[in-house]
Amino acid sequence: MERSEGYQVQLSKEERSYLLELLTGGRNKVRVIKRAQVLLKADDGWTDYQIAEALPVGQATVARIRRRYVEGGLERALYDKVPEREDPRKVNGEVEARLMTWVSGASPKGHKRWTLRLLASHLVVLEEVPWDSISHETVRQVLKKTTFSLGAARKG
Repeated sequence: MERSEGYQVQLSKEERSYLLELLTGGRNKVRVIKRAQVLLKADDGWTDYQIAEALPVGQATVARIRRRYVEGGLERALYDKVPEREDPRKVNGEVEARLMTWVSGASPKGHKRWTLRLLASHLVVLEEVPWDSISHETVRQVLKKTTFSLGAARKG
């Protein structure tokens, strides 16, 4: 099975010389070196099957490296960079501050103490967040990040 039609690698002169320098000089991770070799062979017109046979990698790996290069460029293909977050965070600094104010103050009427679900429902009811709902798990993560605990203080 020879696949290479989907994503064509066309390296510029600068990219090609950068990859050759990666292979010949200095110390690099084996993963980065293998990816550089895959890109160079793909640029030379090799198919995924030929590259997988020449280098000890699978065809799926070759296809993935091609796709990463075409969609994200050389840095994305060589290094394990996580793409930027696409969905906005539900809780920003202002909401975090509001949570901390509530938790450090008195508990609401009829409750012994604040709970995660109670805090989450207050955020929605008081329209502190522009969403119809917010998970108690989100509130827990915010409080964990600030090292604040809803549990009773330890004695002794």
